[in-house]
Amino acid sequence: MEKVLMVISVLLIMIVLLQSNKASDASQIITGGNSMLLGKSKERGAEKFITNITYLLGFAFIIISFILSI
Repeated sequence: MEKVLMVISVLLIMIVLLQSNKASDASQIITGGNSMLLGKSKERGAEKFITNITYLLGFAFIIISFILSI
């Protein structure tokens, strides 16, 4: 079970690094450029797929971590 957690950890790190840079959008709150941040820009295609995989791997990581802590 520990090996599964390690594989999920590595996959989660890799998939997070593949995501688009949302930090620049978040920094616009401070500078006042919130037109893109509050706009209705939805994720589509590969970006949405990567986000969904990130959620799935994160959820699996949490569940397996709880199981191993018992």
